[in-house]
Amino acid sequence: MPKITFMGAGSTVFAKNVLGDCLCTDSLKDAHIALYDIDGARLAESKRMIEVLNANINKGKAKVTAHLGVGKRKEALRDADFVVNAIQVGGYDPSTIIDFEIPKKYGLRQTIADTLGIGGIFRALRTIPVMWDFARDMEQVCPNAWLLNYTNPMSMLTGVMLRHTGVKTVGLCHSVQCCSRSLLETIGMKYDPKSVRDKIAGINHMGWLLEVTMDGKDIYPEVKALAKKKMTEWRKAGAEKSGNMIRLAIMQNFGYYITESSEHNAEYMPYWIKKQYPGMIEEFNIPLDEYPRRCISQIEGWKKQSKEIVDNPKLSHAKSHEYGSIIMNAIVTNVPAQIGGNVLNNGLIPNLPDEAVVEIPCLVDSNGVQGCYVGRLPEQCAALNRTNVNVHLLAIEAAATLKKEHIYHAAMLDPHTSAELPLDDIRKMCDDLIKAHGDMMPKYK
Repeated sequence: MPKITFMGAGSTVFAKNVLGDCLCTDSLKDAHIALYDIDGARLAESKRMIEVLNANINKGKAKVTAHLGVGKRKEALRDADFVVNAIQVGGYDPSTIIDFEIPKKYGLRQTIADTLGIGGIFRALRTIPVMWDFARDMEQVCPNAWLLNYTNPMSMLTGVMLRHTGVKTVGLCHSVQCCSRSLLETIGMKYDPKSVRDKIAGINHMGWLLEVTMDGKDIYPEVKALAKKKMTEWRKAGAEKSGNMIRLAIMQNFGYYITESSEHNAEYMPYWIKKQYPGMIEEFNIPLDEYPRRCISQIEGWKKQSKEIVDNPKLSHAKSHEYGSIIMNAIVTNVPAQIGGNVLNNGLIPNLPDEAVVEIPCLVDSNGVQGCYVGRLPEQCAALNRTNVNVHLLAIEAAATLKKEHIYHAAMLDPHTSAELPLDDIRKMCDDLIKAHGDMMPKYK
C-alpha cells in the first residue's frame, strides 16, 4: 500500500485531478491518501470529495485521512512514498495583492507574477522557508519519499529542494503536455495526438518546441507560414485577437514555439509590456493584472463549483493529463514511463548552467525520475533561458544566505523589471515589498 501525502489539499480542484488519477490507477488504488492543509474548511471539503471519488470509482479501496495544521504535518508525512506539493503561501489576500499593487506604484505592470518578475521573486522568498520546513520533516519521517512539486515559482522552488535539501524532487507543470496542441489549434490546424510527435526542452514556462512532426513529417515550415498570415491579421488595429500572439511572435523572431501561455511570457522578456509603447498592450492582446482577476473569479466561482464537486454524491473522474499518477505508477511497478520534468541540469543541456533547473524529457522507473540528455539548445533559445535562470539562481541565493543584496540582484537582472525601472527604483520597490510582506518572509540582513 503506497502512501501519498498531498500538501495544500485545500486546492480541491487540483487535488481531484491528481488524486482522482491515482484512484483510477491499478497500482495506486489501495493507497493511503493523507491530505494536509492549514485551512480547516477547505481541508474538510477536499476530504469529502476524495471519499466520494474513492467510493464511486474505486470501491472504497483507498484509505483517506486528513491532517490539519503545522502540528499535524509530520503525521501526514510519516512513511509517505510520494508527497505532492500544491501550496500557496500568503494566498490572494494579502500576498498576491502586495505583489501587484506595490510594483504598480513604480510603474511596473504585470500579468501573472507567479513564476518570474518581481512577483515571482517574492512568491519564492515567502514560499522557500515553508518548503524547507517540509524538507526537514520529510528527512526525518519519510526520507525515501519523492516530492512532486507543482507549486510556482517552479524553477526556484525545485532548485532549492534539489540543491539545499536531501529530498528527492521533481518539478511538474502542465504546459509541456499541451504545447503542440495549443500551437496547432491556435493557427487552425487539426491536432491528433496519435499522429503528432514533438521534442521539448528548456526551462519551466520557457521550454522550446524543438521539433514537431505529423505522421513522421516535419510540419514546422507549414506551421510558421500559417502563423505569419494569422499574425498579420491579428496585429491590425481593431482586429479580433488571439490570446496566443506573444508565443507566435516569439516563434517568428526566435524560430521556435514556447511551452507556456502568452500572458506568462509577456512578462518573462523585455519586449512586450513597455510604458513607452502603450499600444503594444492592445496590439498583442496582453492581459495586464490577469492573475488578480482570476483569483477574484475563482473565489466567487468556488461558491457554485464547490456544490458541484464537494457535495455531489455521483461525482466521478476521468484521467487528466497530469504527470503525478504516471510517475507514481512507474516507480511502484517498475514499468517505465516518459514525462516532461524539472530537474537539475548537470550537463543535460550544455549551454545552460549546471545548477539551473531545466524542463526536459525524463525517464521514470523504480529508480525514480532521471533526466535525459538533450544536447545544446539553439543558441538564441538558450540565451533567452539564461536571462530567466539568472533570476532563479539569485533568488535562491537570497533565500539561502538571507542577504538583501541578492534580492536586489535578482530584481535588477529580471528582464521585464530591468527594462522598465532604474536601479534606484528597483531597490526602493524591493524594500517596500519586504516591508509589506512582514512576517511572511524571514529577516534579511
